[in-house]
Amino acid sequence: MDVKESQPCPDPDSRVSVCIRQRKRATTAHNKKPCRVGSLAACYFAKRGHTVHLYESREDVRQSEQFRGRSINLAMSVRGRTALKEVGLEKVIVKHGIPMKGRMVHAVTGERRPILYDPNNNQVELEYPGNKLVELEDPGNKLVELEDPGNKLVELEYPGNKLVELEDPGNKQSIYSVSRKFLNELLLTAAEKDPNVHFHFHHKLVAADLETGSTTFHRAGQSEEVSETADLVVGADGAFSTIRRQLMKRPGFDYSQRYIEHGYLELFIPPTEDGEFAMEHNYLHIWPRGTFMMIALPNQDRSWTVTLFMPFHKFDTLDTPEKLVEFFKECFPDAVALIGQDQLIRDFFATRPSSLVSVKCKPYHIGCTALIIGDAAHAMGFEDCRILDELMERHHDDLSLVLPEFSQTRNEDAEAICDLAMYNYIEMRDLVNKRSFLLRKKLDEILFWLFPRQWVPLYTSVTFSNMSYTQCLSNKQWQGKIDLQNPEHATHTSCGNNIMTVALKGN
Repeated sequence: MDVKESQPCPDPDSRVSVCIRQRKRATTAHNKKPCRVGSLAACYFAKRGHTVHLYESREDVRQSEQFRGRSINLAMSVRGRTALKEVGLEKVIVKHGIPMKGRMVHAVTGERRPILYDPNNNQVELEYPGNKLVELEDPGNKLVELEDPGNKLVELEYPGNKLVELEDPGNKQSIYSVSRKFLNELLLTAAEKDPNVHFHFHHKLVAADLETGSTTFHRAGQSEEVSETADLVVGADGAFSTIRRQLMKRPGFDYSQRYIEHGYLELFIPPTEDGEFAMEHNYLHIWPRGTFMMIALPNQDRSWTVTLFMPFHKFDTLDTPEKLVEFFKECFPDAVALIGQDQLIRDFFATRPSSLVSVKCKPYHIGCTALIIGDAAHAMGFEDCRILDELMERHHDDLSLVLPEFSQTRNEDAEAICDLAMYNYIEMRDLVNKRSFLLRKKLDEILFWLFPRQWVPLYTSVTFSNMSYTQCLSNKQWQGKIDLQNPEHATHTSCGNNIMTVALKGN
């Protein structure tokens, strides 16, 4: 079949959101989870004056009593907050979220040891491309009312034509634990308030000709199909993207996916009997055990979402309640009391461990008519929306320039983030217990305190700046040449008006 023909989507159960732009009009689509990235993309396109039609195969999550999807919360860094800031939503997220100022490491003995993200309280704006103070456009209303998912009205400020910083008083170097349901509903409501955005729920993509921007949807409960044609189709439809499957049929499209031998399973720590947090709530809690680990993020109702990461073969050995309890008493003894033995058994055997997969593909676009973003392309959805908007501004909405540049720059970052994500996983489950890692972190803290613009630690650059991931990885590589064991091999490196003394491996 010629690739220009409309081709049936291979998975009849897949969910899609398609974003289309046609001379100041647009449309969007989604996959196996509620439509955060698509809704944010719709906000950005609408802000530029384009009409957006957003298609979602499931129901409106705001009308659903039970939230479906992955864990009930997520950890939001500066990158995500910057993207929300540009559409006037960052302040709401900061007020809603729970700041986590560091990691709380749990030893097997039950001892807890904090590792702060910013022990020196470095209140520094990192000066890197993409990490600038941003100008927000005033759409004509200084105050915009959004319907809060909690059935109350929230006022958002649009400080027209004024430089603003991220809203984070007193918690500049914190990541935020945010409810996925709250974030999904906030983005849907924000997009819906813009007259340029139109939602179409219960619409499932069944065919697409991406070269012409033509899409066909089946509407639940009806026999006839709905067709749409527009200038740009944006697939924000997740890791198992249907739009990406269409791209894979084209010659020259590279695609690979890699499953690691580890999976994850979610557990739950309830509030205490008096309704309080069972642990220090301003930390991301970690139980590192070498080849496996457990983490916990605080929720707004004072419970904790706990995630156990472990090799699949290890999960398979825990096939009875007795083996499970024995394993937890040996490896996570303090967590047994926090979770509760009966709750632990129920949650563990209620579902199978989920897989961890790394997806790489390129290019992300077809000509001027189709684009994939977020998990459909890599794993950087909110930042994708911001960078795509910056390119639209730079190239005056000329998609012949915007889309190729987006594919090129974001693919380079996608390759880097895959490597960085794997390193972070190893760091959290293993390295945080090693003396060499703690010494290196202390050195990073000292150098960052002395030279905050020249020496930026890896975690700081990834989580608390908008530095490109390729630059973060490059910094990690040259900083990794520091040898703590050989001070006699020190060399002197100039840092502006300062001098750093470092030891380089191999000298």
